Amino acid sequence: MTLNVSPLTLGTSPLGRDTEPGSPEEDAAVRFAEQLFDSSHAFIDTSNNYAGGRSEAVLGLAIARKGTDAATRVISKVDCDPETGAFDRDRVLRSFEETTTRLGVDRLPLLHLHDPYTVTFDEAIGRGGAVEGLIELRESGRVDAIGVAAGPVGMMARYVETGVFDAVLIHNRFTVVDHSAAPVFADAHERGMTVFNAAPFGAGILATGTREGAMYGYRPATPELQEWVSRLERVAASFGVSLPAVALHFSLRSPLIDSTVVGISSAQRLAQLDELAATPIPDEVWAELEALGPAPSPVDDSAYA
Repeated sequence: MTLNVSPLTLGTSPLGRDTEPGSPEEDAAVRFAEQLFDSSHAFIDTSNNYAGGRSEAVLGLAIARKGTDAATRVISKVDCDPETGAFDRDRVLRSFEETTTRLGVDRLPLLHLHDPYTVTFDEAIGRGGAVEGLIELRESGRVDAIGVAAGPVGMMARYVETGVFDAVLIHNRFTVVDHSAAPVFADAHERGMTVFNAAPFGAGILATGTREGAMYGYRPATPELQEWVSRLERVAASFGVSLPAVALHFSLRSPLIDSTVVGISSAQRLAQLDELAATPIPDEVWAELEALGPAPSPVDDSAYA
């Protein structure tokens, strides 16, 4: 099935981090979560393990304040057991129960298998594996759709090829710097899956620009990447637009992508995101980007091949 998504999905991995239940800091986080629900964006993205479960807990408090509409707008993910690394059918069902209890909901529109790195692909899809648990939840009607969410493209290609999933989410592999997820997204698109592209700013340098300590994909940006991004910054500036606007619209304009997932940590960041999304990008920018040639991406998925 194809979900009725909006061009942007709001990510909440840091929401509620280091807050205590009942504290002023928690209340501030809940009020911010309410702002996310007040936005025009269809879905809020979280996970069982985000901020040690606090992301879901804060969203649950916001849902209690906002009501029925908010309860239908949260996408979450099942995660391995944080102590043992177990990630089988039983763990998926427990993870789902933990999530729905925190959120205060009975069902979810979409539930992803998240970062299945502690098990092999064969274990995940085999009898008693994590995928079996997800299928059970979908068949029971407790989730409308199931997806898989991670980074390494080789691994993700195998999950998409099973034909089991309704959605796919890949991060840091479809940006102006790294296009490696494109074949997986194309396959998913052909299968009628909903395609989420996460981290269009490369978790760093495409939002911050070139600077000392700039990151890409959670790793320090190499000097070669810094130099390439600096050239892209000059291209963007020559057309009167910003590097982050170009980076975001690279994803928004792609026919392969149904929704772009961007992590939001404050009301200011949400306003900035909406402003970037509304920025017109001249067509000439894309021709200039193509002329720069491939970027020296530091992402290495060989360990997951």
